[in-house]
Amino acid sequence: MRSKKFLRRNTGEYLKLGSKRKKLRKWSKPKGRDNKMRLKMKGYPRNVELGYKGNSNDRGKISGKETILINNISDINKIGKNNIALIGRLGKKKKLEVAKISIDKKIEFVNFNPHKYLKLNLKKTEKIEDKNKVSKEEKK
Repeated sequence: MRSKKFLRRNTGEYLKLGSKRKKLRKWSKPKGRDNKMRLKMKGYPRNVELGYKGNSNDRGKISGKETILINNISDINKIGKNNIALIGRLGKKKKLEVAKISIDKKIEFVNFNPHKYLKLNLKKTEKIEDKNKVSKEEKK
């Protein structure tokens, strides 16, 4: 189960508070004498309170599976059946290798689609190779 997303007041109104910029949306305790959120009035967003905390067994997991961050090719061997891969900062060459290995091992990713990535990049590399061949032939 996904936890409730708590947002500070007026996040939808101002750019600096996260309107159209999700990374800036953060919780901030409502302060102020007449703040309707602090007074817990009907129709205003909920405050962070006891009772919203998730189950300790499921906390930090995605669909009941533990995530493993992949920063290099050797990290793929650590993934078991009860794990989901989360790809980290990798370059294009390593990402292609990870995609090929993950398709063979049928590894599930949170933020990466290996089939789609391979299709896109194999087409691009073929085009680049064709251009290089043509340019070499012209030089001769």
